[in-house]
Amino acid sequence: MQNLQINLNGICSEAIYILSPNIDARPTPIDISLIVIHNISLPPNQYGGNGVIELFTNRLNPKEHPYYAKIAELKVSSHFFIRRDGTLLQFASCNDRAWHAGLSNWGGRDGCNDFSIGIELEGSDFEAFEPLQYETLNALITAIKECYSIQAITGHSDIAPGRKTDPGPYFDWSTVKT
Repeated sequence: MQNLQINLNGICSEAIYILSPNIDARPTPIDISLIVIHNISLPPNQYGGNGVIELFTNRLNPKEHPYYAKIAELKVSSHFFIRRDGTLLQFASCNDRAWHAGLSNWGGRDGCNDFSIGIELEGSDFEAFEPLQYETLNALITAIKECYSIQAITGHSDIAPGRKTDPGPYFDWSTVKT
């Protein structure tokens, strides 16, 4: 995943595109200035399944896993999801508002979903991420920066302190192109 490109419609042609219903219009489309990095795995700490896809597309079966019963009604999404093997999935155009940040604040501004692009990495707070994930992440950051005036890259824990912990202590910020 060396060269990724995002078109004027906010779509990365190299990504597997699965439209999430959990998106809406940004209040100010030209004000995309933040990238927020997250981690997610469903079921928790298990990788490779379709749980994240099902959550982001409102198809999570609450009977499939005890944890799913707690979250099946959530309406959440992210712009991108990077699997452990580096595969890139996209759930929302970068031009749209994906519902990834929740109650959040960055630089004195509330509601980070309004002005950020959310990138989820398949992982948890309890183990390291894979080199292929960082490779895809860095290629994606480069592509995003070519299209949008990104001012900062931060973790979910930084925009929702005390409420969120991701991308977690095993995320290696030194490998991220800023």
